[in-house]
Amino acid sequence: MSDTPFDTPSDDPVIPSPEETSTEPHETNESVSSEPSSTSVTSTHTTDEAPPVIASSSPSPHVDEAPLSSQSRATRSLWTNRLSLLLVAALVGALAGHYAAPSSKNHGSLTINEVGTGPGAAILPNGVSIPKLVQRSLPSIVSIDVKGDGEEDQGTGMIISKKGLVVTNNHVIAAAVHGGTITVTRSGTTKSLPATLIGTNPVDDVALLRIDNASNLTPVTFGNSNRLETGDAVVAIGNALGLAAGTPTVTQGIVSALGRTVTAGTDTSTETLENMIQTDAAINPGNSGGPLLDSSGDVIGMDTAVAGTLSDGENTQNIGFAIPVATIESLLPTLMAGESVVNHGAFIGVEIESNTPSLQQEYNFSISTGAVVISVISGTGAAAAGIKQGDIIVGINTTTIESGQDVTQVISELHPGQEITVHLVRGTKHLTLQVTLGHEPSS
Repeated sequence: MSDTPFDTPSDDPVIPSPEETSTEPHETNESVSSEPSSTSVTSTHTTDEAPPVIASSSPSPHVDEAPLSSQSRATRSLWTNRLSLLLVAALVGALAGHYAAPSSKNHGSLTINEVGTGPGAAILPNGVSIPKLVQRSLPSIVSIDVKGDGEEDQGTGMIISKKGLVVTNNHVIAAAVHGGTITVTRSGTTKSLPATLIGTNPVDDVALLRIDNASNLTPVTFGNSNRLETGDAVVAIGNALGLAAGTPTVTQGIVSALGRTVTAGTDTSTETLENMIQTDAAINPGNSGGPLLDSSGDVIGMDTAVAGTLSDGENTQNIGFAIPVATIESLLPTLMAGESVVNHGAFIGVEIESNTPSLQQEYNFSISTGAVVISVISGTGAAAAGIKQGDIIVGINTTTIESGQDVTQVISELHPGQEITVHLVRGTKHLTLQVTLGHEPSS
């Protein structure tokens, strides 16, 4: 890691527990407008079509960067041809029905029946009204606009401290890393506020901003992404398609799968992200950096990428990905220190998922921590060294590995060609293997 010239914040992020949700008010001139398992990829060369995502050995979709970010205004026409598909996906939702006795109005020879009550609120399985959940969350969500390198990119961010620290995806602010401007617009307002870039992490696609001269803001509440289960209800909120800053789009769905490894990219870069949450809640360009909420309104993930088009041209349906909030929390100390993670392109050749007590129970593992090997990619250093599917990586060199995130962090600091010592558990046996790192695939 190396220091960057980014400003270092003086305030620690306030991450309230689910039992202590902040109720700090906004400034009086601002208001809220609303009420309320692993994949490998081959890259393509277009902005809105990223590499196919393949679950194990079966075909799977390309993955697109979710935001309009990393796409210049000039290139956004690539999304125009797909706009109807994306909007249709965003309109799918579960609406609670409501019946009221109709009244009627006579318009000459035409009689129209009408009801005087409003539509019923969409209700989550735990009985929480989605409009109320959204109303609680909006004060902590911002739209982000980035100008730099001749581009203007847009995305979403989450306020994590009363003094204006905002976490978002790294690819949302990438155009401003070497100079440019970043502004944010708080939900329910139209005033754009200047923001300063604090720290970047392109490896894990997370960045930290600070709204200039901010105080008394309402931070999000982080939930427990380690306790998620497939089928849990979720709500996604974000600046979808950059339609109108300050008025986020809300969609609903479930956790479709956990522990996904995906490669997402634009026409200029790709990134491989481990241990992602998969959801069918509609995630669109511009959503990147926005929250994926659980049924209590707590953040359990950061919306990051969306599946696009298969190699045969067929469109995918409702497959989006979010970074678990546990991963984001683990990165905050480095980001707050103003450091930037540099990826040297080393590649070990395994797809992994963080081990958990639930996985231990399901697969009868002998331990509940470490990084579980979901698959081994042929022709890589891991395959040559004899690492197998189901192995649990517990150490690399002298670093203890407690999660998939730890593996990503260690490998990002190394170089292709370096030999590493991998400590792993296979059944009840503890093994040590030597692995030579290769080059990270460009596609």
